Amino acid sequence: MSEHRRKPPQPQGGGRAAARRGQSGSSSGRRAAPRGATGSPSDSYGSGSYDAGGEERTYGGRAEARRAAQRSTGGSRRRAAEPGRGGRRAAPGGPAGPGRGRGRGAAVSDRKRLIDYPRAGKYGWQRWLPSWKLVSGLCIGFFGSLVAVAGIGYAMVGVPNEENAAALSQNNVYYWSNGQQMVATGSGQNRQNVTIERIPPAMQQAVISAENKTFYKDSGVDPMGIARALANMARGGDTQGGSTITQQFVKNTYLSQEQTITRKFKEMFISIKVGTKLSKNEILQGYLNTSYYGRGAYGIQAAAQTYYGKNAEDLEPSECAFLAALLKGPTYYDPAGNESLDTAANAKDNRKRSETRWRWILEQMHNDKKLTDAQYQEAIKKYPEPQGRKATKGMTGQISYLVDTAKKYVLNNSNISERDFDRGGYQIKTTFQKSKVEALAKAVKTVEKEKLDPEKRELDKHVQFGAASVKPNDGAIVALYGGAGYEKGHFNNNADTSGVPVGSTWKPFVLAAAMEYGTYRTDGVGVSPLSKYNGNDDLKVRKPDGSYYLRKDNSIFRQQNESDHPWGYITLRKAMEQSVNTPFVQLGVDVGMARVREVAKRSGILDQSMVQELNPSFALGTSTPSAIRMADAYATFAAAGKQAAPYSVTSVKFNGQEVEGFDKPRVTRAMPENVANNVTNVLENVIQNGTGKNALSLGRTAAGKTGTTDENKSAWFVGYTKQLSTSVAMFREDPKSAKLLSMNGTAGEESIHGGDVPTLVWTEYMKAALKGLPDPGFPEAETIGKVQDAVGAPSPTPTPSITPSETPSSSPSATPSETPTQPSPSPSDTCGFFGCENDGGTENGGGTGAGGEGSPSPSPSDTSDIGGNTRGNGNGGFFGGPAG
Repeated sequence: MSEHRRKPPQPQGGGRAAARRGQSGSSSGRRAAPRGATGSPSDSYGSGSYDAGGEERTYGGRAEARRAAQRSTGGSRRRAAEPGRGGRRAAPGGPAGPGRGRGRGAAVSDRKRLIDYPRAGKYGWQRWLPSWKLVSGLCIGFFGSLVAVAGIGYAMVGVPNEENAAALSQNNVYYWSNGQQMVATGSGQNRQNVTIERIPPAMQQAVISAENKTFYKDSGVDPMGIARALANMARGGDTQGGSTITQQFVKNTYLSQEQTITRKFKEMFISIKVGTKLSKNEILQGYLNTSYYGRGAYGIQAAAQTYYGKNAEDLEPSECAFLAALLKGPTYYDPAGNESLDTAANAKDNRKRSETRWRWILEQMHNDKKLTDAQYQEAIKKYPEPQGRKATKGMTGQISYLVDTAKKYVLNNSNISERDFDRGGYQIKTTFQKSKVEALAKAVKTVEKEKLDPEKRELDKHVQFGAASVKPNDGAIVALYGGAGYEKGHFNNNADTSGVPVGSTWKPFVLAAAMEYGTYRTDGVGVSPLSKYNGNDDLKVRKPDGSYYLRKDNSIFRQQNESDHPWGYITLRKAMEQSVNTPFVQLGVDVGMARVREVAKRSGILDQSMVQELNPSFALGTSTPSAIRMADAYATFAAAGKQAAPYSVTSVKFNGQEVEGFDKPRVTRAMPENVANNVTNVLENVIQNGTGKNALSLGRTAAGKTGTTDENKSAWFVGYTKQLSTSVAMFREDPKSAKLLSMNGTAGEESIHGGDVPTLVWTEYMKAALKGLPDPGFPEAETIGKVQDAVGAPSPTPTPSITPSETPSSSPSATPSETPTQPSPSPSDTCGFFGCENDGGTENGGGTGAGGEGSPSPSPSDTSDIGGNTRGNGNGGFFGGPAG
């Protein structure tokens, strides 16, 4: 019979199929016929299977064969041999017949795997459940690896033979813009190591009780503290310093201050080795000699001299607790404050933090039996008031303020901490030009000598100046005047201070907003500076809805000028020339104070230096930007609307290596060019015909604005040429409370205005600063906007065909002095700082009204003396606080 002829079906479970299972599938030695080999249709669709002899096997036979294979090999169902199921080719791993052999081979292979996972011989979820052998093996391997890594790390990391350069005496060196050295200052000027015998036991114990009670018992490493620090760094959270005194000593002495995992591991291993090589007293001595106590003082001896003017060995227990509290962070625990770096570090809050921690440290020392009851009661009796700040070598005159400004700029534009910076090793090239700095200081001294005589006039005492000079279209600060100098006890940088209202020097921002955006009546079309507004005194300020602002008693609020001169409806150009208040208050309301604020911000004024309540008074300069920021904002007008943030540092190197982040700030477009040029045109007229006439003696094209505040507490002049923008502020300050005092009667004058002493200082300086330079003038201002007279004006005025520069105004028959920029009536009978009420009788403080017009809205909180009474070094400064 032909090999390919179909044979009749055989009984299931017996016959040759059974024989084949017992003979290892080799009786005939023939392969199963491939599918379709017979040409039968049934072959093509796989309807049967054939053994090696061509006989058809039943499905029951195949199932039994699979079960037998699984029983014999322990393999999975999928690995069981199935010779030619459905006529298909035998699976890889062997010819027909060796099906059992393949399953056995796979099982053997599974048993020989180093890691039996997924698990062989298991099904479903059990296949993915690791065995106890695998788990225990992995654990042993993991911990063994840790031990090996720790051993290798301990062996490879050695204690450096010399202290890190950061722990040695170094200076920071500052350079003028031309590369010449200005001053060298830093830890190198204020550092002296002392032995443990010269460190009072109370100082040693204060640090131990406050920071590491187990110091004399532990190994020098806190594993849990390191684990917390690593976890924080891994998830990008707050960094954390060394937890033990030994770790902090290692970080101070041998390592950088960077917060990285690598540095943490080095710190751990070196700390362990240091703990075996050095005694506890040596470690404690090193820690106290390398720690930073603020005010540039590194080490306990320098700290004792800086804060108490005595040697470390003479410190009292109470003083020791104070110095130990500084180690928590001198920026925030020095009661003198450090607002130049952070507004949160003001003297009031710092004093509170210092006293709280000082008291706590003494309690810990008492609890640890390191102070007797009598000693504790004596120490806690009185807070040990430290000395005030002192000038260090080289930090005299204006150098101290230049360094302060440059240091603040470095810290705000890099990841360098104050602690690291004060270690020294930095080379800082500044934008300051020595000749201009000296010229500005000389101008202040010249005018002071001419106008003020504190020996004869009581009201001439406590007068201060602040000034800054900036390059337009660049932002470089070329000069500043910060005060009398550190050596005379004046540590506030008046060029970069807050709290001094700028008065009418704010009005150009109101005018710029009106020319760019128009008012609620012009549908977005800018307003011409020839538009007329009511300049009379005692003006009722109208809201966009037609109602008037009210006082707290529901009577109508009336805006005051300094003079009761009957100006009538005058152009905005004329109002700027004579610094008349009432037109700009109404204009600001019509434009929307939110838009005025936006224009000021784009020009370079910091948000945090502007009062938050956008009430009518906002238009008159109740905000308190620094002299640096005002000079920079006016530089935007000088640069035809282009703004560049002020900067004082062009490069920083650390031990000769360049530090990134000190590229020149980018120049941006702050306002349309013609808006800026028209503001300049109007401000030129202020000098030519108005309150700034004292600047005419400069003898070149210039523009500027005077400013005076209510009660004559401050006076400003801010002016510019194409090459230089300079601001000058003058004020009196109570040295104890830091509150501003009235200048009425100062210099023998009834009142001081921005057009007086500040303008004289500005002119003296600009003469020297611009000597030998050409006079490029300003770009021509093109006619702008539409004439939109205020509500109530006698008749509309057609837009003239000539430009504003061709219509210089004339002086009034009775020329008034510059008007103050805040309502003169006292808060008790007027809005005060606009604690007014609306028609419903609620207090009106400020904010942005409905409809986006920026009209004042009710604010029950507007009862404080905003911006005019107390000043500081924070919000209104160069940077405006942290992150500046």
